[in-house]
Amino acid sequence: MRRRLAALFALTAALAAVGASVGSTAKKPAASASAYAISVVVPGQSGASAGTAVAPGDADTGLADSFVYPADGSLIRTGALSSSVSARTDAGAAAHGVTDILGVSLFGGEISFDSAAGRAKASDLGADAAGSSVTNLVILGQPVTATPNQRFPLGDWGSLVTLEESIETTAGASRNARAAVTAVRVQLTAEHAGLPAGSEISVGHAEAATTTPREKPAPAAAPKPKPEPRPSRPEGVPAPAKQPKPKEPKTAAPGVGGPTIIPAPVNLSAPLSPGGYVFPVYGDAGFGDTWGAPRASTGRHQGTDIFAPLGAPVLAIADGTLFSVGWNTIGGWRLWLRDRAGNQFYYAHLSAFSPLAVDGAEVRAGQVIGFNGNSGDAQGTPYHVHFEVHPVALLPLGYNGGAVNPYPYLGAWRRLEDVDLSAAVSRGWAPPVPPTATAPRPGAFLLGMTDISSASGLEPGALERALAAPVSAEGDGALLGSG
Repeated sequence: MRRRLAALFALTAALAAVGASVGSTAKKPAASASAYAISVVVPGQSGASAGTAVAPGDADTGLADSFVYPADGSLIRTGALSSSVSARTDAGAAAHGVTDILGVSLFGGEISFDSAAGRAKASDLGADAAGSSVTNLVILGQPVTATPNQRFPLGDWGSLVTLEESIETTAGASRNARAAVTAVRVQLTAEHAGLPAGSEISVGHAEAATTTPREKPAPAAAPKPKPEPRPSRPEGVPAPAKQPKPKEPKTAAPGVGGPTIIPAPVNLSAPLSPGGYVFPVYGDAGFGDTWGAPRASTGRHQGTDIFAPLGAPVLAIADGTLFSVGWNTIGGWRLWLRDRAGNQFYYAHLSAFSPLAVDGAEVRAGQVIGFNGNSGDAQGTPYHVHFEVHPVALLPLGYNGGAVNPYPYLGAWRRLEDVDLSAAVSRGWAPPVPPTATAPRPGAFLLGMTDISSASGLEPGALERALAAPVSAEGDGALLGSG
């Protein structure tokens, strides 16, 4: 814990140095970011923290189901929390720090709030803490509205500051930008509830900083010397023979040498918090980080493959609008989801759609919009959903340039334990399947990996016995028509 906090404080000092004086110089662009969901500093004691993330560094995400302090949770108790950070300089310096924490209770409920979000962004265009928030804050029994840099007294024992932020932008030899925000900070001026004076609790902290060298103006061209007057040729002396002009090397015709190869972007991230987002596949599913891996049809992999049984329900990861629902050669049965912030998400290789999956449909997080398969160019591969993340800030870069690695987000989003499948099985859900497709026909759903072919609907208890039977050695599944 001390080592992690030391690294975080060292990065904080480095971030401050990035946003230093106007006259500072820098040889190359730099970007860095850090975030933590909660930190407890107690004079003379070790304290505690959770959800720490640093970039560049060893950990760019920090996750936890909950946090308590001390062990009995008598002083601090929270729900799920997460942090993610990113820093890049390949296409210009840019950095993001993002953290979210849910269900916070301090000092046995004397201070409580439903959620806190820290958002810090810095780039060569400036810095901001837009999107930081505290919801349903209650202080000593009184509901209050959180506004930036507002201080509230806590009796005679301390104070609380909401959305404490610092935004700095300087320009000299380099353009420096830094944003730092803490959603809620509690400082004790006297002993309270067992914590000594000087103790500090910080919730939802994020910061980001960049430095970008400014281009030096081109030096003024030296004045051309005036040509000396040519001496007159003496009468009767012939003019010198004209020398041939050397041939210049031929330039290649446009396009010769093959197409320009654009490498996969690295270290890209975006402020997509776990709040309001759910994991896109219901039930048992596995995935790994294959971002940027070579692909025959598209050149590189710009998503994450989520492997699950055939027919596993595919969920809307957030409240939003569906579009481009249908078929294409590579993605097979595919669709897009645009969330309320404008971020876009791509689902491909589905076996079928649910009745909700129509262009323009408004959906809620967790609703079933399709079913896992291997349609399109994934036929013959293990069943999976190809999932992509396209943040709204990167959409101007186009389809290939605006995608980021979904892997850290998928690890942060919660998995649902129950979904409503009544609409999905009550009527057909897919458009016509091409004759060459090997995906299951519309109206089929996976019951599991148990053979129920021996069950008789006329014999009481037959179906129950079949479902309780051991799985066959071949692992054959059973598909039943829904109508």
